[in-house]
Amino acid sequence: MAVKGTIVVDTEKCKGCNVCVVNCPFGVIALSHEVNSKGYHFLTMVEPDKCTGCTSCATVCPDSVITVYRAKI
Repeated sequence: MAVKGTIVVDTEKCKGCNVCVVNCPFGVIALSHEVNSKGYHFLTMVEPDKCTGCTSCATVCPDSVITVYRAKI
């Protein structure tokens, strides 16, 4: 049984620090070309099918703006 992951990002609180991006082992996430109301490029999923829900991104996020969900498929 495989595990499929996804994340939900509080885009208004994300400061675009990039710590999560460099810690994602599967290249699932990147900073968006868009900006939030504070002018920061926020986190987005660019390869959602590769997400395993490993929680690496959420664990290293200094502002706890990432919530990870996992589903068995």
